[in-house]
Amino acid sequence: MVYIIVFFVLHWFSSVFFQTTFLHRYASHKMFTTGKIREKIFHVLTWMSQGSSYLVPRAYAVMHRMHHDFSDTAQDPHSPHFFKDVFSMMIKTKGIYTNLVTGKLTAASKYCQDLPVWEKFEKFAGSYATRIAWSLFYIAFYLITIIKCDLSYFWLLLLPIHFLMGPIHGAIVNWCGHKYGYSNFDNKDKSKNTEPIGFLLMGELFQNNHHKFPTSANFAKKWFEFDPTYFILVVMNAFGIIKLVKNKS
Repeated sequence: MVYIIVFFVLHWFSSVFFQTTFLHRYASHKMFTTGKIREKIFHVLTWMSQGSSYLVPRAYAVMHRMHHDFSDTAQDPHSPHFFKDVFSMMIKTKGIYTNLVTGKLTAASKYCQDLPVWEKFEKFAGSYATRIAWSLFYIAFYLITIIKCDLSYFWLLLLPIHFLMGPIHGAIVNWCGHKYGYSNFDNKDKSKNTEPIGFLLMGELFQNNHHKFPTSANFAKKWFEFDPTYFILVVMNAFGIIKLVKNKS
């Protein structure tokens, strides 16, 4: 049982970390800079952490920039206030995301500036074959662990979370972060700080703070708030892996 729990926790937090760091704070908002080689390393590590649920950084960034411009309006790609449940919201989001990846939807040029693009890798990482291979890896790990440790097959119920890890994190952030919690600022939208469960998303649920200061790498703004991802970014900045950009908000 310990092996499965450790595997699940590692997958959950590694996926959250690279989604909030590379896809959100770097690709979408350029809260820090890094070299071209390190950018590619981030890209590969994001793929390895998200696995079968890999999200193309450029498409994620464009959609997220649209979200900020149209937060909680009818033009928002994923506002929970226009859907009856989280599933219908994510189905709509998936459609927009897919159209951005394939080029069926062309966004305004202002959303497409300075994006991390690596077309050959994106094609490989986002292919059905690669996604299936990751899924088979998760299944194999669970089956081998269950058989060798004589565990219940009910542990297999965790597999759908592994398959859809990236979108699940996005669903939690966009649904909870715009419906539940408290507000520090009046942003003319319905963004909230959803605590104390924000730790599980490594600072991503400080949505109200983030929408007020969209270029600030530190999502925590009050003395009692803590953004664990920002702490890690500060350490990475100290070691020269990245260079944090001064908040322009």
